[in-house]
Amino acid sequence: MAKPKRTWREKLLDSKDLPRVEKVPARLAARWGKGTFVIPAPIEVDAMMRAVPRGKLTTVNEIRAALAQRHRATIACPMTTGIFAVIAARAADEQERVGKARVTPYWRTLKQGGELNPKFPGGVEVLRTRLEAEGHEVEARGKRWFVVDHGKRLARLARP
Repeated sequence: MAKPKRTWREKLLDSKDLPRVEKVPARLAARWGKGTFVIPAPIEVDAMMRAVPRGKLTTVNEIRAALAQRHRATIACPMTTGIFAVIAARAADEQERVGKARVTPYWRTLKQGGELNPKFPGGVEVLRTRLEAEGHEVEARGKRWFVVDHGKRLARLARP
């Protein structure tokens, strides 16, 4: 019999042995630089996304910078931070679908340069609607969507 599929919430809460700080491997030093990197726990990424108030925004890179500072690392892993942001968004959507009103406002987390993340639940149409409802202006640039002047509305993420 097949193992039941885990919910997004279960994936979000499964931190395994994370967070973990490691030395940047030589093969990644050209891209990431020398020093250390943190692999955050999924729930940490969710907590930073959850802390962004209405009318404000953040980016995955802002979250990465705050995580690196929190763990006294040179950088936060871009791959896992991005994956965990998607897991947090999908877990929030899952919770919203069962009637929970207060969920992680994933639509306020943008990609680099203020781009909407098409991997988030509902795609860019849902994100655009939610962001415009909060007073943000969203525009298309080719096939991609961006929040206009997103940098002026960045939330200050908790950095110890």
